[in-house]
Amino acid sequence: MSALLSLRPERLRELSLFAVMAVAIFIFSLLIDNYIGGSFFNRVTTSVAITAVLAAGQTLVILTRNIDLSVGSIVGVTAYVTGEYLHSHPDLAPVLAVGYAVAIGAGMGLLNGVLVAYAKVPSIIVTLGTLAIYRTWLINHSDSRTITSDGLPDWVVELPNSTIVSFGEFDIRTVVAGAIVLIVVLQLMLGGLKWGRWVYAVGSNPDAARQAALPVERVLLGAFVASGALAGLAGFLFLSRFGTITVNAGNGLELQAVAAAVVGGVNIFGGAGTLVGSLILTAVAVDFLLGKRLGRISSRARGRPATGVPPPGQGAPSDA
Repeated sequence: MSALLSLRPERLRELSLFAVMAVAIFIFSLLIDNYIGGSFFNRVTTSVAITAVLAAGQTLVILTRNIDLSVGSIVGVTAYVTGEYLHSHPDLAPVLAVGYAVAIGAGMGLLNGVLVAYAKVPSIIVTLGTLAIYRTWLINHSDSRTITSDGLPDWVVELPNSTIVSFGEFDIRTVVAGAIVLIVVLQLMLGGLKWGRWVYAVGSNPDAARQAALPVERVLLGAFVASGALAGLAGFLFLSRFGTITVNAGNGLELQAVAAAVVGGVNIFGGAGTLVGSLILTAVAVDFLLGKRLGRISSRARGRPATGVPPPGQGAPSDA
């Protein structure tokens, strides 16, 4: 008990969330057949990878006492534009394709960062504005065209089902492992690099950070650029997972990213929290997917289609 009391508040929040998740999984495994099955596990973890990458970038911004509500639109733009480019250049090397998406996202994050750090416009106003601007640009640019998976390179389409290691029916997918490694590396950078300590200092007290001669504006700019770059990476993962991209791609992901970061223990007022805690965003994704799964079960019992669940053969991605 004394060991628990000695833990930092964010660690206690993380442990409590793990406990709640464990109890929820146990209860639902008793109520739903094959709830802890390989297919469901693989589908959930693949979905979580996109939100995890977004939450990592959102965490960096929130730690500086700001928020980035434009990431959903950035995902949409990068997914569409990258898919469009790959349609025209199917032989592009994978690392260059990913770099292309990340660079586009970083550029959009740079605009956010300049307006927040140097023009001193509140981040919620800036990113709400760019959320609409980026989405409007995508609508005009697309001219009602849809990116389809049949024109994408095979390696892009096959990436979501690429597996590093399997344990029976349970797969550790490449994108899931990559998201976990990314978050761990970013957390090590936050804790071990000077810039990481500056992020916490700026978020804890911006005025004190300025008096200590810390480069507050550069820290803010870096956080928004990193958030944009990670949203660009998430956009590439979105393209790979769904294949068919419309102008609505990424809608609502900004709220999932914020929720995942905060649920993971990041202080919404900045200065406290970890990226590793954001791995608990599994709870967010499970809540969404579980709702759909329970909806299907309930609807089958009543003999009619579940609301929001497309009939068989109408564009549902294959995650099994």
